[in-house]
Amino acid sequence: MSSGLFRALLIALGLGFAAAFAIVVVPPLIENPDIVGAAAQGFVNPYSSGYSLDVLTCWAVLAVWVIHEATARGVRHGWIALVLGVVPGVATGFAFYLLVRARQLRGA
Repeated sequence: MSSGLFRALLIALGLGFAAAFAIVVVPPLIENPDIVGAAAQGFVNPYSSGYSLDVLTCWAVLAVWVIHEATARGVRHGWIALVLGVVPGVATGFAFYLLVRARQLRGA
């Protein structure tokens, strides 16, 4: 896969998830702005709990990677990926980090 296609796919997936998140999550959150309750809805049954635990663990793995590469490789601005990993979600945060990382390592 070419690096141009890699970047284009990461951008499309990251923005695509952010758009889907906005369409699916934001309207009910505007109607009922209970953020804690909304987050708790990810744990209403064993199946959703499994997916929610996967998302939380993926965010933690991303955080460890971002922190490690900040010190080991000097990759900057990873904290933005961690914020994006919370809202809209890990898919957008992870895509952003891969783009930032690739750009900085290519320039090194």
